[in-house]
Amino acid sequence: MKKREFIRCSGLLAGALIANSMTGCKNEPANKSGRKIRKDSPIRLKYKPYTLQLRHVFTLASGSRTTTPVVLTQLECDGFTGYGEASMPPYLGESHESVLKFLSEVNMEQFSDPFLIEDITEYIDKIAPGNYAAKASIDIALHDLAGKIVGEPWYKLWGLNPSKTPYTSFTIAIDTPRVVKQKVAEAEPYKILKVKLGLGNDKEMIETIREVSDKPICVDVNQGWKDKKYALEMAHWLKEQNVSFLEQPMPKEQTDDIAWLTQNAPLPVIADEALQTTGDLFKVKDIYSGINIKLMKCGGMNAAYKMAFMAREMGMKVMIGCMTETSCAISAAAQVSPLVDWADLDGNLLISNDVYEGVTVEDGKITLRERPGIGIIELEKIFQD
Repeated sequence: MKKREFIRCSGLLAGALIANSMTGCKNEPANKSGRKIRKDSPIRLKYKPYTLQLRHVFTLASGSRTTTPVVLTQLECDGFTGYGEASMPPYLGESHESVLKFLSEVNMEQFSDPFLIEDITEYIDKIAPGNYAAKASIDIALHDLAGKIVGEPWYKLWGLNPSKTPYTSFTIAIDTPRVVKQKVAEAEPYKILKVKLGLGNDKEMIETIREVSDKPICVDVNQGWKDKKYALEMAHWLKEQNVSFLEQPMPKEQTDDIAWLTQNAPLPVIADEALQTTGDLFKVKDIYSGINIKLMKCGGMNAAYKMAFMAREMGMKVMIGCMTETSCAISAAAQVSPLVDWADLDGNLLISNDVYEGVTVEDGKITLRERPGIGIIELEKIFQD
């Protein structure tokens, strides 16, 4: 199947699942209570900047930070409200200013049918290139809105089995041995640890953790290794330390070196920074063993679902990841999680000022709720009328 046909078919599959789950007439889908939205009720967009406070200094190969800027969104239609979020860690190149500018150019009031997700997504994509976190904030809110109107959670609308959600890893960022041990203690409820490497103290990080925990580890180097022979040596050593996979071990531009590492390493090599949108799958499929899908990179739930489906068809491993996010974006990503091999959905656990409550982690496993849409509720009122 050609690339264009493959993407089209995956989109049709997602659309068919949504259509089959709805009741009522076109433009008038009914929820479980039987109430229909009015045809003439426009979709209204609201948005507000917010700053997430991290519980610890977050250090990885590319730098350190204590905060992450986000923009929270709402879509309202005939009494229903959907929530969304854009998270902007530094490497994405987006900011409060860029997201607010993008959203100011969006005219959602031209639409009165929240279920025209493909049409609305196409319109949003054409406003400006890039800006994927900004686009994700609308996509997430749109899915939440449509799910609430139908009265069903999105994993059900996609036909996914909530019992198939994976365990989520808990991230241990680069730090001193004392703080690393403290973070491991805080991660006690979680079955898998995700460890950041790439600043020259790689073995010290792993050995420190192994002094206090024998849990499985996955490592994220964030492009920190430059030499393929060192990367292969580390891969063999990490395999002995009960490490499951390597995430973006080398700079994404070093495609030949990464392909060589993937062929020779005893661990799967997962693309993160090297992969953003659906089209990038065809660039990485012969270089990496698998992919890490993030809503803020690909533009939201619609694209994430398609990417997971397509990667599966290509025989690649699939991971669903996150940025530092509130429970809004984490709960949105969790709707896709029954499709994946691994999950790293702990962004909300790393912050101290979450404003939503949604997906939970029980005995280390992602637990999807029966709530409609993406399954979140507000902990505090962000948008005042």
